[in-house]
Amino acid sequence: MKHQKTDMGRVWRYFHRIHPWYFLVLVIIFGAISLFALRQNNLKMATYREAVYAADKTGDTAKIEATLHDLRAYVVNHMNTSLTSGNNSVYPPIQLKYTYERAQAEQQAKLGQINANLYHTAQQQCDSAHPGATGAETIACIEQYAAAQGIQLGEIPDALYKFDFMSAKWSPDLAGWSIVIAAISLIAFAVSAFNRWLKKYL
Repeated sequence: MKHQKTDMGRVWRYFHRIHPWYFLVLVIIFGAISLFALRQNNLKMATYREAVYAADKTGDTAKIEATLHDLRAYVVNHMNTSLTSGNNSVYPPIQLKYTYERAQAEQQAKLGQINANLYHTAQQQCDSAHPGATGAETIACIEQYAAAQGIQLGEIPDALYKFDFMSAKWSPDLAGWSIVIAAISLIAFAVSAFNRWLKKYL
């Protein structure tokens, strides 16, 4: 026990020799690294998300499932990868427009040709009125148009085309560890600066 106290005393004396500004420099360096890493996490998430949308267009079920799996795996294991961030205000944030349309077409085929034709008209109207709309906005427009025309669209399960994944609060990657080091450095700066202030004025 005495040996441990001696070692702690040596560490504490060495700590006091380090000027507080060195810790502040570490805070700035690792703070900047963490911001860069967080930004890279978000950009990588956006790449995975675009891969999901691209797969949705192809109609390849296996590819859609694979890209969704990759997106989920990345989001839940990395910080700053929330799918609801930015201008995306819809929930759930991932809504596969083409999967919805394919499922709706199958439903319409069962309901009859008249309703199918009306559904296609609704789709064309929405595409022309909102050419830059997101998948979720297009789906909402089609449903509103259909309701106004008295079209009874088949029920499509949300789980088929709506998805959301929870971003990690902290992750053991460059972003996560640089935040930890920056936080420790900030605490060390505060302790060192306060200790020097006590020695100077007390």
